[in-house]
Amino acid sequence: MSERLILHEYAASGNCYKVRLTAAHVGVALELHEYDIMKGETRTPEFLAEIDANGRIPVLQIGDRFLPESNAACFYLATGSPLIPSDRFDRADMLRWMFWEQYHHEPNIATLRFWLRHVGMDALGEVRRLQLVPKRQAGIAALELMDRHLARRNWFVGDHMTIADICLFAYTHVADEADFDLELYPAVTHWIERIMSDPRYILFDSELVLALDA
Repeated sequence: MSERLILHEYAASGNCYKVRLTAAHVGVALELHEYDIMKGETRTPEFLAEIDANGRIPVLQIGDRFLPESNAACFYLATGSPLIPSDRFDRADMLRWMFWEQYHHEPNIATLRFWLRHVGMDALGEVRRLQLVPKRQAGIAALELMDRHLARRNWFVGDHMTIADICLFAYTHVADEADFDLELYPAVTHWIERIMSDPRYILFDSELVLALDA
């Protein structure tokens, strides 16, 4: 990729991590620009006007163009690599799991992790407190579905890792930080171990940075 790639991110976010992990797998370096969402740094007039009008991260900057949404950024980086299946059905099935991750998985497991680890129970308002139980139930249902699927196969799609695995891995492997007991899901646990044993794996807090003068 010849264009300069900048990831506008909040490093503690699993959605940002999945983009970094995808980049590591395809051997692409990223320049990282950090924003503190707890201080509202993605809601400034400058960010809204120049980076993303929705005020959210990650945003992958490709030259002078901006691509919001983590799974879209992963798809862009992985295009042309084995992380995207060549088979037409498998490619569509990969997208199915990526859509499912954003609709059924991330809003529950990731949200609870953010509330418990970054916001704190004392700071949660009444509306959020009322959502704790249904979000936990939905998170458990998501992990159970993943475990049933992975009990019959090593990867979510096809016979090797795809970005469906990477996108689901990002928040699943830290689900214990939202008080989900991953030991209850042995197939998920073995899948996590397979991803972490890959030589291209990087830790959540690792950086893949392109020097500014490169």
